[in-house]
Amino acid sequence: MLDNFLFNVKYGINHVLDINAYDHVLFLIVLTVPYVFKDWKRVLLLVTVFTLGHTLSLVLAAYNVVSVNAAMVEFLIPITILIVALYNVFTAGKGAQKEKIGVLFLTTLFFGLIHGLGFAREFNMLLGATDNKLVLLLEFALGIELAQVIIVFVVLFLSYVVQTIFRFTKRDWIMVISAIVVGLVIPMLLNSDFLT
Repeated sequence: MLDNFLFNVKYGINHVLDINAYDHVLFLIVLTVPYVFKDWKRVLLLVTVFTLGHTLSLVLAAYNVVSVNAAMVEFLIPITILIVALYNVFTAGKGAQKEKIGVLFLTTLFFGLIHGLGFAREFNMLLGATDNKLVLLLEFALGIELAQVIIVFVVLFLSYVVQTIFRFTKRDWIMVISAIVVGLVIPMLLNSDFLT
């Protein structure tokens, strides 16, 4: 029982921290980079909303409520990252992250749904013939949330170090990190099976 729990939580952590599938990490970076430590409650809420979306789409897929074109979802995932990164670039230093909280949360939930659908096929293989899909889903979601909190902490810590010790302005930090992510995402889009 405990072994299964730990396996599923670890599987969720590895899903996020997988170096070969770094789209999840890129999304979390651009989601977190506009914030500082004092905004931790808002960032944690955003990340949890993303996990909810991710988990909801896995639930829908696990119970055969939705079935999606994998190539299209794999194309949409980098699009979500690109949208957030470009939003950061165009709003850096304008305090936009303090406004329109509803829009930001709904967008993050929607993007979580898309990211979850991208993992649905692999997750269904993990489920196999298990009787208790919901427990497995919740344990997996816990692992995802733990990994995301780690990434958020690392980004907030780096932001603090760069802005405090190296005297980067907040605006420049957001612009540089978001631009790097844009540079990483464009090849993902161009190499997508959906476009070929």
